[in-house]
Amino acid sequence: MELAEEKLDEHHLDEKEVVDVVVRFAGDSGDGMQLTGTNFTQATALYGNDLSTFPDFPAEIRAPVGATFGVSAFQIYFGAEDVTTAGDALDVLVAMNPAALVTNIANLVEGGLVIVDRGAFTAKNLKKAKYQSNPLEDSSLDGFRVLDIDISKQVLAAVESFGLTHKGALRCKNMWTLGLVMWLFDRDRQSTIDSLNAKFSSKPEIAGSNIAALNAGHAYGETAELPAGIHVYKVPQAKVSPGTYRNVTGSNALAWGLIAGSELADIDLLFASYPITPASNLLHELVNHRDFNINTFQAEDEIAAVCAAIGASFAGSLGITSSAGPGIALKAEGIALAAATELPLVVVDTQRGGPSTGLPTKTEQSDLNMALYGRHGDTPMPVIASSTPIDCFEVAIEAIRLATKYMTPVMLLSDGYLANAAEPWKIPDVSTLEPFPVSHHSEAEGFKPSLRDKDTLARVWAKPGTAGLEHRIGGIEKSYDTGDISYDPSNHQKMTDMRHAKVAGIANDIPLQKACLGEESGELAVVGWGSTFGAIHQAVKRARSEGLDVSHIHVRYLSPLPRNLGEILHNFETVLVPEMNTGQFVHLVKSEFLIDAEGLNKVAGQPFKIGEILAAIHKKLGAMESAS
Repeated sequence: MELAEEKLDEHHLDEKEVVDVVVRFAGDSGDGMQLTGTNFTQATALYGNDLSTFPDFPAEIRAPVGATFGVSAFQIYFGAEDVTTAGDALDVLVAMNPAALVTNIANLVEGGLVIVDRGAFTAKNLKKAKYQSNPLEDSSLDGFRVLDIDISKQVLAAVESFGLTHKGALRCKNMWTLGLVMWLFDRDRQSTIDSLNAKFSSKPEIAGSNIAALNAGHAYGETAELPAGIHVYKVPQAKVSPGTYRNVTGSNALAWGLIAGSELADIDLLFASYPITPASNLLHELVNHRDFNINTFQAEDEIAAVCAAIGASFAGSLGITSSAGPGIALKAEGIALAAATELPLVVVDTQRGGPSTGLPTKTEQSDLNMALYGRHGDTPMPVIASSTPIDCFEVAIEAIRLATKYMTPVMLLSDGYLANAAEPWKIPDVSTLEPFPVSHHSEAEGFKPSLRDKDTLARVWAKPGTAGLEHRIGGIEKSYDTGDISYDPSNHQKMTDMRHAKVAGIANDIPLQKACLGEESGELAVVGWGSTFGAIHQAVKRARSEGLDVSHIHVRYLSPLPRNLGEILHNFETVLVPEMNTGQFVHLVKSEFLIDAEGLNKVAGQPFKIGEILAAIHKKLGAMESAS
């Protein structure tokens, strides 16, 4: 007994406290890596760490088993301090097969821990991953700490009593692995157990086998004689302001923001869309909230979706539609119709990689030019961008406010990274959200559809069927004075000028630009928009800790731009603009403000790493110092 207690004490003394950790789970798309990562994220959030996640999955519905292009991964960065990205280099890599190892090992830090399923390293799987020899035997992993376990064998033993088929039993491998990793990071399994019981309430044998595998993986970590250097990681809780928190993805937050916006505007909402990756989750989330004043409609195609949304707005509700880049292109004529008819419409573009089908499950910021200019005729519209998963909530509310106040379509830019990434969200006090109730026109005397507010230039919004307010609108140019069809050249000039003036005037109704971090003048401003926020913020934070004169400026309003943005940028000696495209925003900044700006462009389908931006900061400031 004394010897057992002594060994137990020694085992638990082998711990390492760290401020933050990056973990990636990787395996076949059928290995349940997304579920494993999601459950680990939930346990980590309940533990009290700040965190950010990055699900990275293949475009193929089911790629061939063991193929490198079928690897699905889930990355989580968590710690005791401010976390704004899913992290750079990995501290721990869980690789369920050779393909997962070969596609991810380059991201593991030297001396990092790699956990592999030894049973999956068969000659067949090694060949699919293009390994010439077994990396578990040829010393190629000597720079890392390796924990290779025959997980399949362990799982079969753990769930034997449940009478599952061999194939069914092996489906529990992800839970066994999760149990081991939960031991490694001192996470509580109860949230996962509760989730499994709820998910498989009608199939208790499935719930029981997965829970048994989870507990067996945890017990293995507690009792096995693990190799030297493999220890429990202790990550202290983060210091966060008191409140009620929950984990949200960008898609969750965006859906809830649209619901909140419709409540604040006191208007019914119709969400009409056509399924497309990675935008579909927005429809999936909204369908679950029919208890609010919203309706959802899955149309037969993209054009039908935008037209249905415009029809809802014409009828007095608020139409919202969403898609990814290819679908937004198809919606372009409909969006221009909303601008011509001056009806409110919110268009959500969850950007993805490449032209055409491109990289549908990867992220990019390459739809900016399309959002700003991608319509026939002179058709300006407000464009705003969310910067983090939780920022999607506020941006959705703002899109509804602008659309209904100015009677215009509004483009809201998100992307695949924001849509799928998750972070803790402090649920706001709804009483602090400022209402902006919509007022439909009701005065019949002197009514004509061309009446407009002298300040906002928004035309009146009258519900069809209201006595005395009968009117027609359409895509043909209208008379500025009467709202009737007009082909008069001078009238078209006036209407074109009015549409531009209406959008330009929104600059007076949005906040002035401020620096997110640092001063509003100095040597270098790192300027971003959208999902580059987290990586830029951490890079600038690290650069400033080194004593470098650098600030972070992040732009939410892309059209119109904040009215003081040019003034702030001119206060810096130079500007660096990281974006996941070939330089769309930096070109806009240079043309609008005639400043010295340089782009840092990445189009790899992956978000920026902190180190990439920090290296660019060092290079830029070093070049400036040499030139002086």
